[in-house]
Amino acid sequence: MQKKIPSLRTGLAGAILAAFLLVSGPACAAQSFEDWLEGVRAEAAEHGISKPILTKTLSGIEPLPRVIELDRRQPEGKITFAEYRKNMLNEERIRRGQTLYREHRGELERAAKEYGVPASFILALWGIETSYGANTGGFGVIPALATLAYDGRRSHFFRKELMEALTILEEGHIAPDLMKGSWAGAMGQNQFMPSSFRKFAIDGNGDERRDIWNSLPDVFASTAHYLDKNGWRAEEGWGEAVVLPRDFPESLLSLEMRMTPAEWTRMGVRLPNGRNLRASAEETASIVAPDGPDGPAFLVYENYRVIMRWNKSLYFATSVGLLADAISGQP
Repeated sequence: MQKKIPSLRTGLAGAILAAFLLVSGPACAAQSFEDWLEGVRAEAAEHGISKPILTKTLSGIEPLPRVIELDRRQPEGKITFAEYRKNMLNEERIRRGQTLYREHRGELERAAKEYGVPASFILALWGIETSYGANTGGFGVIPALATLAYDGRRSHFFRKELMEALTILEEGHIAPDLMKGSWAGAMGQNQFMPSSFRKFAIDGNGDERRDIWNSLPDVFASTAHYLDKNGWRAEEGWGEAVVLPRDFPESLLSLEMRMTPAEWTRMGVRLPNGRNLRASAEETASIVAPDGPDGPAFLVYENYRVIMRWNKSLYFATSVGLLADAISGQP
């Protein structure tokens, strides 16, 4: 359970606030947090947020130094895709995904059928985002978003997310004290930001709430709906491992470079077993190599780009595809 931060009026917390101000942008230094909150309350009221919700969520909150620390933290060293893949695609995660598929097959296949997204991809996103719901984050979403919105670095983005989060509470999808998530405000078992929740979350169990924290039918339907609305092509896969010819131009390893599989074949790209890529006169594909030309390479299709809209990371998107294949038993 997250400990309550001491009052900023105490000596120690005053020092914390001073440090907070030093690392924050000009918006933070221009006015106190409480004065800033008054503006948030007024704006939220204009958006239809009721006084009880504002009182429950904004009274007594203070900036969270831990959130600012995590937002500012720079990686100590670059992790390679090989290391990331080893962490994300371990045998335990694969077996757990297969077990959960058997346990929740009906609900998963219902979402898959309605939105045209294979159950294996719903499971893969669930597995990589939160280890199938085991690690959803312990920060209160409202205090975390308020901290980041008050901070000057990305205040406009996070203030908008804060308003969306308050609207979610106003609509009654989750109780304020149960709205937990990551330090950046990503929520629930599929880690939707509040704006994504408002656009894509689905009531999968018919209780008139969209509860991605506790309801697996809601988690599954919301994940599939997100992919569907972002352009998922039911008839296509995500991609496949390929072998590049020697001296393959690194400039071609880009999602901006699109060719048909037949064109890639003519450039010497092959499947790992040495065979030609499957021919296609219509769909185009790109080649990505998350660790560069000397690392593993993948021929990827439009669905890969859809996964990238969820998280703009080659590591993430490639691992989702590989985990989905492993869960479904594909080589």
